[in-house]
Amino acid sequence: MTRHERVLRRVLSGAADAAIRFDELCALLRRLGFGERQRDGSHHIFSRQGVAEILNLQPRPGGEAKPYQVRQVREVILNYGLAAELGEKEEPE
Repeated sequence: MTRHERVLRRVLSGAADAAIRFDELCALLRRLGFGERQRDGSHHIFSRQGVAEILNLQPRPGGEAKPYQVRQVREVILNYGLAAELGEKEEPE
């Protein structure tokens, strides 16, 4: 299992939203085909063709992702069936 698959599994499980590293979440989105642009220093804007939502992510002090933003990413992954692109099941275990 690759690092991206492990992060995807953790995001989809919903059990550790407060323990996802921001850099891992960003790397996962890039791996799923999202384009990234950085704005205002710490804001990272992710978008992808075919996905209506734009994800605006910002790290917490200490390098973790904000739990509500992890939930937003999970909803986008599930709503658009993006987990299949990394070979994962669509629904969390």
